[in-house]
Amino acid sequence: MNDYLVAILLGIVEGVTEFLPVSSTGHLVLATDLMGYDASRWAVFNIAIQPGAILAIVVLYWRTFMAVLTGLLKREPNSIAFVRNLLIAFVPAVVLGLAFNDQIEALLENAIVVAWALIVGGVAILIVERLAKTQPVGGIAGVSAIQSAKIGIVQCLAMIPGVSRSGATIMGAMTLGIDRRTAAEFSFFLALPTLTGATVLQMVKHRDAITSGGLGLIAIGFVVSFIVALAVVKGFMAVVTRHGFAPFAWYRIVAGTAALFFLYNH
Repeated sequence: MNDYLVAILLGIVEGVTEFLPVSSTGHLVLATDLMGYDASRWAVFNIAIQPGAILAIVVLYWRTFMAVLTGLLKREPNSIAFVRNLLIAFVPAVVLGLAFNDQIEALLENAIVVAWALIVGGVAILIVERLAKTQPVGGIAGVSAIQSAKIGIVQCLAMIPGVSRSGATIMGAMTLGIDRRTAAEFSFFLALPTLTGATVLQMVKHRDAITSGGLGLIAIGFVVSFIVALAVVKGFMAVVTRHGFAPFAWYRIVAGTAALFFLYNH
């Protein structure tokens, strides 16, 4: 298949899955493996197109960003708490990401790990959905510093491809008693520093591979993931409000099982 078509397909996968609790990285790994492509060749591409999905959050929540920025200039407590919580939650990913970067990259080529992680993560979501007792906390600013640190630690589970960064942070927040909507939005906003940091690290580390012909493909994947993510995030909040996270859990279990069947019989 033509490389540009592959870039478009992977951009769609990234845009659809980045903010859903189904693991975008896991789906990108499975997509390259199940379609017969060299996962190691596309690993950097998969990370480099993540800013497209990040930009979608900036566009969709631009009023929130402007309100926080204005609040910071006025030293408003809510705006300060908003930024503080995201920075606290971001720190564990920085520490572990830098410490175990090589090991994490090795896992990105293992589709079997992804499939099992999808299944286990799906079961975990069903358990949390049934047992977690949540209540409104007044948005991200209403989350405590300690809760933010715990969410950041849980987010690190997503360094295992297939676990899902959004799934880990959302379920972690709900386990701490934070309501669904705030948990989802915390995950969205935490993605900005987390995914930006991961992207910059990989692009610096693999800059030779990118500049030797990959920039065009990355640009295509970036644009496609941005457009798709715009539509998906809106739909995601509607589904969560009405049905919770169970539909995504069952999808993970079915997708992971199907992937295992294919991988072991291919």
